[in-house]
Amino acid sequence: MTVTLRLFDTATRTLRDFTPLVPGTASIYLCGATVQGEPHIGHVRSGVAFDVLRRWLTDGHDLDVAFVRNVTDIDDKILDKAAEAGRPWWEWAATHERAFTAAYEALNVLPPSVEPRATGHITQMIELIDRLIEAGHAYAAGGDVYFAVETFPAYGALSGHRLEDVHQGESTAEHKRDPRDFTLWKAAKPGEPSWPTPWGRGRPGWHIECSAMAGTYLGPIFDIHCGGMDLVFPHHENEQAQSRAAGDGFAQTWLHNGWVTMGGEKMSKSLGNVLSIPNVLTRVRAQELRYYLGSAHYRSMLEYSDTALSDAAAAYRKIEGFVLRVHERIGAVPVGDWPAEFAAALDDDLGTPAALAVIHQVVTAGNTALAAGDDAAATEAAAAVRAMTGIFGVDPLDPRWAGAAGSGDGAHQALDVLVRAELDRRQTARAQKDWATADQVRDRLTEAGIEVIDTADGAQWDLRTP
Repeated sequence: MTVTLRLFDTATRTLRDFTPLVPGTASIYLCGATVQGEPHIGHVRSGVAFDVLRRWLTDGHDLDVAFVRNVTDIDDKILDKAAEAGRPWWEWAATHERAFTAAYEALNVLPPSVEPRATGHITQMIELIDRLIEAGHAYAAGGDVYFAVETFPAYGALSGHRLEDVHQGESTAEHKRDPRDFTLWKAAKPGEPSWPTPWGRGRPGWHIECSAMAGTYLGPIFDIHCGGMDLVFPHHENEQAQSRAAGDGFAQTWLHNGWVTMGGEKMSKSLGNVLSIPNVLTRVRAQELRYYLGSAHYRSMLEYSDTALSDAAAAYRKIEGFVLRVHERIGAVPVGDWPAEFAAALDDDLGTPAALAVIHQVVTAGNTALAAGDDAAATEAAAAVRAMTGIFGVDPLDPRWAGAAGSGDGAHQALDVLVRAELDRRQTARAQKDWATADQVRDRLTEAGIEVIDTADGAQWDLRTP
């Protein structure tokens, strides 16, 4: 089966045709959470973006996808945060790993094929470091082990960094032969967790963790490596260098998603502009938040604002409202086929904005058919919408959304009660030919942002998209 998908490869900085290494399959590694704190919407954007990729490869291209998303559960930041809180590092990591899992589940991000923890793969890390030392690309010094950057001529190929300009962001160490070298293994410090190695007790550096886990589950060479654009350097550059220096082909395509920003700055704990998942889900439903996070192209920055979130929620409710009206009027709505334009949009480097535009066009046509009493056309449109929104993970008839939690859902139900009362009042006025009152009700609803849609089965309503 020919895969027509094109993806923007960070390494070559070009759009490339995606050709799986093994026909009929796709192997993907996503750098997952460093579980140092509560997840915010910036953290889970990569999970949503590459979940769409996975669904499209699976359902759009009929590929058997092996999807690995790791958990970094040992790291300087985790140790520091746990110490500040006066809690054991392992308990701190486990607590926040559960919070990330809950966030992914709430947003309908498919569980990975495997979700390895760094601490469960120390043996594989030690073996990889041994290979690098034997090949002359790494050296042990003072209980630490470093990767010798200058021994790998291709260093900088992913990020575009010139070797003379490299700064690893690590603290200066007296045992380093070159300040540009990066740490593979850290000598044990008092009070820190450590594991025995040929170089003494210690713990892994960040970069070696992902190389070891990717190789363990996907082999020495695999199709796609994903992550946030902030990981391009040094993390992904160092992953690629150490893996290829050890003789592995490693990732053939690199995909990086843009940040969620506020005021033009990356959303982060250090900036204090964090929006936690539980907090946001008190304001909108989970499917509305997922729609919002998936609405921008994965490589673009997503500038957060309350207005943008509300607009996305309203846009989703228009889609949802149409599908639910068809379901209520006609009965079961199957999952149908998506238009060719939808497939073309996603095959062009996951062009989600263009794909969403196709969904809204089909919804508009479906609403017109519904109003005209053309049940067959309305059902066909709703079936196509289900197929398309399924790729985005927000199919309105997915059973998981029937009991979606969050005050956004409750608020919508409460609003429905109030609007229905007004629509009943309008219907009574029309039956009595009191056109003035009927028009007054409709105008008041319009002013409140409520769109009234007259159908063969009576008046329906939806929130207007600004």
